[in-house]
Amino acid sequence: MSTTDPIVETAHLHLPFSTSLAASARRVVALGGGSGLPIVLKSLKDKIFPPEVHEISDCDRDRLTAIVTVTDDGGSSGLLRREFNMLPPGDIRNCLAALSDGEGLSSDIFQYRFEKGDGLAGHSLGNLLLTALTNLRGNFVEAVQYCARIMNIKGQILPLTSTNVTLVAKFKDGKVIKGETSIVKHKGRINHVFLTPSYSAPLHAAVDALVKADAIIIGPGSLYTSIIPNLLVKDIVEAIKESGAKKIYICNHMTEPGETDGYTASDHVKAILNHAEHGLLDYVIINNGRVSSRVYKHYRAQGYHRVRYSVEEIRDLGLTSVVADLISEKDNRVRHDEGKLGRLLMELF
Repeated sequence: MSTTDPIVETAHLHLPFSTSLAASARRVVALGGGSGLPIVLKSLKDKIFPPEVHEISDCDRDRLTAIVTVTDDGGSSGLLRREFNMLPPGDIRNCLAALSDGEGLSSDIFQYRFEKGDGLAGHSLGNLLLTALTNLRGNFVEAVQYCARIMNIKGQILPLTSTNVTLVAKFKDGKVIKGETSIVKHKGRINHVFLTPSYSAPLHAAVDALVKADAIIIGPGSLYTSIIPNLLVKDIVEAIKESGAKKIYICNHMTEPGETDGYTASDHVKAILNHAEHGLLDYVIINNGRVSSRVYKHYRAQGYHRVRYSVEEIRDLGLTSVVADLISEKDNRVRHDEGKLGRLLMELF
């Protein structure tokens, strides 16, 4: 296995590139949560909706759809979820900010987090606004759509389900841990995860978007707590299978302590397929860019390591590898480079 192999398989893509609406995929759906999904949305927003286009018609909003996991139970989202018996707003908030056109309610204000204040410390203004709108509208989904209009977002954002679901993990040591935050803290080897209640209906709009999609993107993000939860809803998996879209998984740069220690790229894929079904994916995007020694030393001290890969192992799973340098470093953090990722995705489309 190597992290420096040249681009292989179909990754030598040299297709004509344009940022016009006509040149983009007709409909793209991205599933995930955490910090990974907003990066994908940012990487595609200006390529599907050119920057000079500020007014998006309702019939064009489905060109880019985010389906967001709703199992977060930590931090501000967890507190609001428990106190108001609502879906967690944090991941939705980040996606709203990512797709904001920059007009109306500023993304910076929406993302502002209070550092002090009795009852306010730790909460972001966007989370509080979504909570207030949920109470006013009586419906979290409507609150999200109202915020989307305020922020003039390019695309649409849909919670995975309107059911207040909880993530549960069974570990290889036999322990069963309930709740996303507790799962991550357990630091054990996960056997499988599931949702409670066991049947949760997805939003009809999410199923419809998947069936009609030309491209479906899964990841990057925490494997068991941001990615797989979206695939634990049966109707979502069925819609992905039914869709004629290109199905693309974006693998993480790094393993995550307590969740994917020692996992290779093919281990990530196997976990997804074991929770969903084989035949669910077509492409796996893998990073072969190098992290600087200074930043990698910082990550390694916290238990993170590079995700290694084998093109042959991916091929044995019936999938096509797309290997490229997608590294972005900022403030000692490693992320997918939005520009590089957007160009690569558009070529795949």
